[in-house]
Amino acid sequence: MKKTYVLDTNVLVHDPECIFKFEDNDIVIPITVVEELDKLKKGHGDISYSARSALRIIDSLREKGNISKGVELDTGGTLVVAIDKNYDPCSPVLMDNRIIALAIELSKKKKKKPVILVSKDTAVRIKAEALGVEVQDYRHDKTYLFQKYGLIRKDLDYENGIRSLRYIKKGEEIYRLIGEKTIEQVKRWKNIMGINPKNDEQLCALDALLNDRIDIVALTGKAGTGKTLLALAAGMYLLEKSMARIQNLKNQQREQEMANCRYFEQILVARPVIPIVGQDIGFLPGDVEEKLGPWMQPIYDNLDVIIGSPKDSKKEEKPVKYKSSKYLIDSGMIQIEPLTYIRGRSLPHRYIIVDEAQNLRPLDVKTIITRCGEGTKIIFTGDLYQIDTPYLDFGSNGLAYLISKFINEENFCYLNLVHSARSKLAERAAELL
Repeated sequence: MKKTYVLDTNVLVHDPECIFKFEDNDIVIPITVVEELDKLKKGHGDISYSARSALRIIDSLREKGNISKGVELDTGGTLVVAIDKNYDPCSPVLMDNRIIALAIELSKKKKKKPVILVSKDTAVRIKAEALGVEVQDYRHDKTYLFQKYGLIRKDLDYENGIRSLRYIKKGEEIYRLIGEKTIEQVKRWKNIMGINPKNDEQLCALDALLNDRIDIVALTGKAGTGKTLLALAAGMYLLEKSMARIQNLKNQQREQEMANCRYFEQILVARPVIPIVGQDIGFLPGDVEEKLGPWMQPIYDNLDVIIGSPKDSKKEEKPVKYKSSKYLIDSGMIQIEPLTYIRGRSLPHRYIIVDEAQNLRPLDVKTIITRCGEGTKIIFTGDLYQIDTPYLDFGSNGLAYLISKFINEENFCYLNLVHSARSKLAERAAELL
């Protein structure tokens, strides 16, 4: 039976092409949603970009017919931009309530045809259902596939034959498996940039991060499992190795080496900037570096752990290789910036770390990966059960979506780090709180 889906604004912002993902069912977009998209379209962030994309798609369909009566979609359904009977552009009624009111009105008109309100806002879904409206979350990109994978298996591989890099442990030895037939013993790294892997999970994570054949790595796990620290340590190790190899070659050999081998020119670290109490980064005082300080401090902390401080080096009678994390950034070895600035760029020969990736939409992950140029390796880290954005959950975020789409790619590795390496207190707190 054909259904009618009423779309909330957040669904179109989450996925501007969602109109085409409801098979042959009919789509209704309330005029209120168009008004909200119009307000959101101004700016340079991902939300503004999505709002503009959604409006362009609706406008392109408007040119094919009368959008107030219904425009046929290639999927077999129709698209209508509808106005409820009590519509008043100057009304103080909440936008959400106007969307729910339209869904109620359509339900009364189409008694034999199910009308479903689709919203990523939990409050809207609760209110609508309390008022007798059938509701659901946007399900197209929801996935729980990550729950099946990411662990180090004992003796046997996964039975369903995934092709991405995974690990098994036989006795005391660990082996990497790629594709259907490749089995190799994992080298037991003792020290990478002063960081020692504290368990088998961290050892396998380092192996994947340092493997030339792996282009994309997804590391998930609770706080303290070492996701970001390991990614940064591996990146600095590979960057130093690349710089040393290139510098030791003569000009002609250097050109040939750079053409044929993977090397890295820079580490790029990015995090999604989550607004606080509705205020985006632009509302904060200072320049870009000062604005980003609160969000990027965990990165600086991890860098300081890796390079140590002059005081620590003197105490252990070790030479100081880098003065501070600020020195690494000022010298251009490491670049730290918000993900908003990546759109439109081309990034060849970079080691990219996307931290807190669970706060990204699937669209954001696609945008980031399509920026990667030749020779780039990209690492996504995050805790799938600690979502900070209001319209995402552990099944609909970009990191979970990435894992579900790349799990059969041989240049991909997904590891879920379970054991905390920060401290016993941190591990216990993650379990109890």
